[in-house]
Amino acid sequence: MAESIGKPLPRNDVLDKVTGHLKYPGDLNMPGQAYAKMLWSEHPHARIRIDTSAAEAYPGVLAVFTGKDVPHNEFGLVFADQPVFSYDLVRSVGDPIAMVVAETEELAGQARELIKVNYEDLPLVTDPREAMKPGAPLIHDRESNILQSYHIRHGDIKAGFAHADVIIEDDYFTPLTEHAFLQPEAGVGYIDEEGNVTVRSAGQWAHDDVHQIAHALDLPQDKIRVIYTPVGGAFGGREDLSVQLVLCLAAWKLNRPVKLVWNREESIRGHHKRHSFYIHHKVGATRDGKLTAMEVELIADCGAYASSSTAVLANAVLLATGPYQVPNVHVDGHVVYTNNLRTGAMRGFGAPQAIFAAELQMSKLAAALDMDPSVLRMKNVLTEGSLLPTGSVVPAGVGIRETLAEVTEAAGWSDHGPQRPRPSSPSKSLGVGLACGWKNVGYSFGFAEHATCIVELTGTDHIEQATIKIGASEVGQGVNTILAQVAAEALGIPYDAVVMHELDTAVVPNAGSASASRHSFMSGNAVKGACERALQAWKAGQRPCTINYTYHGPKTTPFDPVTGACEPNFSYGYASQVANVEVDMETGEVALTSVVAAHDTGKTLNPQTTEGQVDGGVVMAQGWALIEDFVQLEGLIKTRRLSEYLIPTSMDVPQHITSQLLEITDPLGPYGARGVGEMTMMLLAPAILDAIHDATGLWFNKIPVKAEDVLLALKARSGARV
Repeated sequence: MAESIGKPLPRNDVLDKVTGHLKYPGDLNMPGQAYAKMLWSEHPHARIRIDTSAAEAYPGVLAVFTGKDVPHNEFGLVFADQPVFSYDLVRSVGDPIAMVVAETEELAGQARELIKVNYEDLPLVTDPREAMKPGAPLIHDRESNILQSYHIRHGDIKAGFAHADVIIEDDYFTPLTEHAFLQPEAGVGYIDEEGNVTVRSAGQWAHDDVHQIAHALDLPQDKIRVIYTPVGGAFGGREDLSVQLVLCLAAWKLNRPVKLVWNREESIRGHHKRHSFYIHHKVGATRDGKLTAMEVELIADCGAYASSSTAVLANAVLLATGPYQVPNVHVDGHVVYTNNLRTGAMRGFGAPQAIFAAELQMSKLAAALDMDPSVLRMKNVLTEGSLLPTGSVVPAGVGIRETLAEVTEAAGWSDHGPQRPRPSSPSKSLGVGLACGWKNVGYSFGFAEHATCIVELTGTDHIEQATIKIGASEVGQGVNTILAQVAAEALGIPYDAVVMHELDTAVVPNAGSASASRHSFMSGNAVKGACERALQAWKAGQRPCTINYTYHGPKTTPFDPVTGACEPNFSYGYASQVANVEVDMETGEVALTSVVAAHDTGKTLNPQTTEGQVDGGVVMAQGWALIEDFVQLEGLIKTRRLSEYLIPTSMDVPQHITSQLLEITDPLGPYGARGVGEMTMMLLAPAILDAIHDATGLWFNKIPVKAEDVLLALKARSGARV
């Protein structure tokens, strides 16, 4: 019997990628295609009047589409609050106003410049704290700019703080973040041979794209077809619709293939960002290090449209206390409309922001107690049977204690604290920082969770090929490889006998989005269940055979509106990380020299792929902590391209990233596995800031911490003139 689980098998898309055979979205072309260019708002909040007549008359132009051409001019991942094209009002500079389709890309671009837009500016609000206040300019036709609030009330918060010997209270800020994936949004729309309005592009949930496109175009869902090509990066940034809907509109109206490729500036303008958060955090503990209370307020910037903001906020509120047992909890969270770019899913989905504040508070608490930070955490981490602030018991398979023990041992921690090598020069100081975290696996708070798989077995006396049809988006994370391994293991066949079908909504069933670290768990269970049933049919003589199976995740429930009581999730991932930094005390430069990362995978389905996830998550978190600074001023984008929005390069990454993959079985996961992709980037930012404090004695409460921030703080402390 072939064994595939736990093996570092090569990715099944690697050959096509390295040979250039794979077609990325920007490579797609069709005979006779036209070309599209989009016009974006130049003002963040204004009433507008549009004149497209000159563009429509330009030679080679086939059409100019505006909001009046869309039957239902609205879409959205959760709420349909975003116009396909803003027609009378713009709420951010991320609003598309029109799209030109012409015979060539050059002609479309030239005609776009002829569209006249008259702007009548409206009052602007770009700070969510100001937008919350009574009398603030309203972004939408509603009573308040507060899109959603969530609350948790657990225990007696006043008594909890009264019992505390030490209380730490502080404010934190995390900024908007750009996903910076390499392939900008692109695709081709056309009418297929059966008359279906079809788009080939990349995204994270093809079947939900169908739902949104059908609504906007007022067409039956079975007349919309979405085909995904693999793409090397998404990180949540492709959850929202980008080019898919407008390409379907153009193909439907013109009955002709239409291609659209955003350039980098359009990509940065056109897709959502990770939410910025303002967090006030108060924590109390006894002298021996037992937590007594946490009080947290989180205010998130929604931007102009909802996207997945309500779900992101719910996660942040739930995870705001960290992976700890806290007897008394008071959490308030708000997500607020502003005239900034819309915000939505990005790797971690609210967890990185919440954990950033919680872990810095734990590090400060350890310093105030003069206690080893690993000892403080170990005294308080969740264990099997722990009660969460929502009143529910943490699901079985709790691995946070094991990750903490493993990471400190691997980092050389002793009874006297962490080991530190010698600095590379006299002007440099070394520091070590620690952080722990947790993150839900799968959808939460009552959202129905399921994934469907079709498996087809062919052969004569033995299974020669297994074709797996499942709507799991391959966006570079390696999901097709993982699911092929699960199928091979369940069927007892070689890995290379498994074929993963292209993600085409006309052929493959819905498996939900590539988000919430869920595909290894949810789609893995769907593939495993389908293959087990297919194998039974095969052994019973059904050859060839086709099996359709749906795996339903365990039930969850939403927050109680007053207390927050609920069964929020059916599984969590756990991790701990140690960061080593070297700070130049003369220039303020911070070098991340090494990272040790311990992650509970439940079961490591593919060690090579998982270690790649750790490496990628560490580098992404390094950028978030130290250099990535997305800037909007008065609603206008100042970091418009990658030369202005800096991300880590190969010259910046740590010299050593040590992955410790622990396997504390998830009793519900396929072969015990749980998701890991988001957990890898959640912890490093607070660990780095803890390490900077260890090296310099300085605490920083916001990111990014740039060299100039460190240098100015060092000079201010010394009394030197700046």
